[in-house]
Amino acid sequence: MKQPFAWDTYSDQPAIIKDKALKRQMRRSALPSLIKTFLVALITLPFALLLMPFTPRRTITGKDFFGMGVNLDKEPNTTPYLIDELGIKKLLIRIPLWEMARLNEYVTFIRSFQDKEITVALLQDREHITSPSMTKDHFTQIFDALDGICHTYIIGSTINRAKWGFFSVNEYLDFYAIAYNLKKEKFPHLKLIGSNVIDFELHFTAHTLFHLKNICFDALGTLLYVDRRGAPENTQLGFNLIGKINLIDALMRLSPKASNEMIITETNWPIKNTAPYAPTSEHECVSEEDYTSFMVRYYLTAFASQKVSCVYWHQLIAPGYGLIDNREGIRKRSAFEAYKSMLSHLSDAKFIRYTQKENNHLLICSTPRGDLHITWTLTSAPIYIYKARM
Repeated sequence: MKQPFAWDTYSDQPAIIKDKALKRQMRRSALPSLIKTFLVALITLPFALLLMPFTPRRTITGKDFFGMGVNLDKEPNTTPYLIDELGIKKLLIRIPLWEMARLNEYVTFIRSFQDKEITVALLQDREHITSPSMTKDHFTQIFDALDGICHTYIIGSTINRAKWGFFSVNEYLDFYAIAYNLKKEKFPHLKLIGSNVIDFELHFTAHTLFHLKNICFDALGTLLYVDRRGAPENTQLGFNLIGKINLIDALMRLSPKASNEMIITETNWPIKNTAPYAPTSEHECVSEEDYTSFMVRYYLTAFASQKVSCVYWHQLIAPGYGLIDNREGIRKRSAFEAYKSMLSHLSDAKFIRYTQKENNHLLICSTPRGDLHITWTLTSAPIYIYKARM
């Protein structure tokens, strides 16, 4: 990344832009797009709210639902063994476009995972946003290098945060169009995921779904973090996690620019006492115990919605937010075992029914071992019970 943009290696995200004058200047130049963003949201969101109660569930099975983010720079030799121990089959690997000199390293890392379904997230910087010819060249190099290994790509990330380089939705749509046009011209087998808005900021999502550009998303990606609200059941603008999923799903179904598939490409909670590795302030951080509980409840709730095809946890190894803390060797947090247990029960599960009465939740699924009844509350860990079919 070039100044004033910089990468924070502790939290694995761009550092906050300190040049406030630049931010004001860029936002003023993006004002027409920003006005369009709010106008589009003003028109489309009421229709999505009306549609919410009527959108049907999809058929989401446990086989394809669980995904995990892994990182080349975090224990690359050990990671494949940890993934096999966890039992996960779907991986998300980020390739920063400003690290094209390391492309061969990324290809080798991706090849190290046997029999895994790999999704690659292509991370942008400001230089690639403003240099379409360079971006096209780099996209082409990546698609060629991973041909036969990976066919699913997330194009861009966190598009509604200035530190990630985008100052408007229009800039993102132009960036995505480079990959989309390459798909049409040379790589028709690729699956491209957009628009990758972070948090519950649906005015940005709406603009990415309603526009006049000749592009489409093969799946809608969302970085649906709820960590700033605490537990996944807590509300924001009246919507808890399942409500947020249902509203995004309704908005997506109204759009002619996306297939009816939603993927949560990132989510997690930051962990207490891990600064500077935590990606937020200490105020948003939670204990390792709460992290474990929130993670499992997030997954169970998202699966119960039957609207999300996959949730990628961000990520396996990260001192500030991962299942494993690698500051002093490999230390598996309680969340590692909880994820492993959850996956062992649900990896072959098919949804039957979900009910909630006050704080008591019940998810029933069919499995080859019998019907799986999962019960949990906000203060007790999930209990997995198999019952023979009558």
